[in-house]
Amino acid sequence: MKKRVTITVPRTAIQIPLTYRLAKDFNIAANIIRAQVAPNQIGKLVVELQGDIDQIDAAIEWMRMGDLQVVSASGEITIDEASCVDCGLCTGVCPTQALVLNPETFRLDFRRSRCIVCEQCIPTCPVSAISTNL
Repeated sequence: MKKRVTITVPRTAIQIPLTYRLAKDFNIAANIIRAQVAPNQIGKLVVELQGDIDQIDAAIEWMRMGDLQVVSASGEITIDEASCVDCGLCTGVCPTQALVLNPETFRLDFRRSRCIVCEQCIPTCPVSAISTNL
């Protein structure tokens, strides 16, 4: 079973070896899709958890008991075409090339089937035309 979650780690818990504990204590593989973690700051991870569903649920409960916010990332990326200025900044951070500029029209093309909802494009957009639809 695979489950994608967004984990927000408070400053007080930033030193917890999270992926090690998930693997060792719950036998869960944690594929980090996106990470923003720094000492003495709030951290945010987008992680795909893989393992037994009961173990995944137990791990999520353990994280929540440790003051980590865990939100299921089952949504998808949406682009407000009226706001988008087709600057292409989002294409540079998209790891799967779900966002590309059309070489003929110079307009942004979104290939939804390639998107892994890593959310790297959201903070990159200068006009806030990209968001998640949860």
